[in-house]
Amino acid sequence: MTAPTPPLPLGEEFIQDAHTVAARLRSTAPVRFVELPGGFPVWLVTGHAEARAAVTDPRLSSHGVYDRLERMRLGDGADTESRFAPELARNLLNLDPPDHTRLRSLLTKVFTARAVAPLRPRIEAIADELLDAMEADDAAETPGGAGEHRDLLADYALPLPIRVICELLGVPFADRDRFTAWSRTMVAAGTPDEIGAASLRMAGYLGDLVERKRAHPGEDLLTRLVHVSEDGDRLSRNELISTALVLLTGGFETTVNLIGSGTLALLRHPDQLALLRERPELLPGAVEEFLRYETPNNLSSPRYATEPVELGGVTVPEGHFVMVSWLAANRDVRFAAPDRLDITRPAAGHLAFGHGIHHCVGAPLARLEGEIAFGRLLARFPGLALAAAPENLRWRHSTAMHGLEELPVRLHPAP
Repeated sequence: MTAPTPPLPLGEEFIQDAHTVAARLRSTAPVRFVELPGGFPVWLVTGHAEARAAVTDPRLSSHGVYDRLERMRLGDGADTESRFAPELARNLLNLDPPDHTRLRSLLTKVFTARAVAPLRPRIEAIADELLDAMEADDAAETPGGAGEHRDLLADYALPLPIRVICELLGVPFADRDRFTAWSRTMVAAGTPDEIGAASLRMAGYLGDLVERKRAHPGEDLLTRLVHVSEDGDRLSRNELISTALVLLTGGFETTVNLIGSGTLALLRHPDQLALLRERPELLPGAVEEFLRYETPNNLSSPRYATEPVELGGVTVPEGHFVMVSWLAANRDVRFAAPDRLDITRPAAGHLAFGHGIHHCVGAPLARLEGEIAFGRLLARFPGLALAAAPENLRWRHSTAMHGLEELPVRLHPAP
């Protein structure tokens, strides 16, 4: 891949001070040739209008993107395939129509708002169980006092969506540490070898799980997908494995970040926290604002230009990669006072779940989990407070995801 100009290198600041970097890029060039942390050269889209245009332009293709990335890394003349597990390389995130349309059509009806609504009582019960455990642990550590600080991510934001997606898919919750570690390696800014090894382990695990569902059907979504393929649909074994990957990892990564970052945003804006406590009917809109204000997914999956593409006043050369920063687009001046948290803001227009044919199929479930998670948390702990200075908090070392490493909180005010 030959670049027209040297790419702008983006360092650790792109992860730890993402909004400052995004604002600088967006104000100077909403489409800019950059080098992401880890050395990946890409045309980065930071403007809202440009983001919508990029992900709906059929000349920017997702097909076979992992093999192209590996060839770029090793050189155009290399005779190699992606070291990413082949069972996972072709999934919903990197397919074009008609293959993408066929796979997505099997899932869309399962994740509509109406379809996920019956899950509310079970999600509420899981949230309450986790909050009960947090309160019990807090009381045991400091009887009669404010308690030691707790990591809200480890105690609540992470286990809640993992338990939900495990029950929905029929994945053993006891395996959570393994698949969480693999998932986080795959979406982090790790080395190609680390990402490849994690993908192979994940593919092996999901392949075994698919075979167990084939032999011993259960009342879960993965069983339904396995037997739809056996009844004449066109899901191959690899397609089942790759679809399970997208549902499993996508089913918790975004929601973990939503709960953690949304809670941080509220605790840093006491006026908005007080308003939400006073008017709990604002909760659905507040979740939308958290999604916009601290977008859980920073970057889209990569696409490549199948021909020269005009985008945001620049020409992306054929063969070059393009990625959208959803985080940057959601702080565009298209939104009034975009850097202000406003839980009364009209919800329409944010791109936290993407746009176009790759719009997140699980968005209704993530919204439902977010509403329940915030509602239950704030009702249980009216004195919830940060237990660390915001400037000392660290963001996960990932260019793809935007989420905290931990969120220290106190459940009750100090005496």
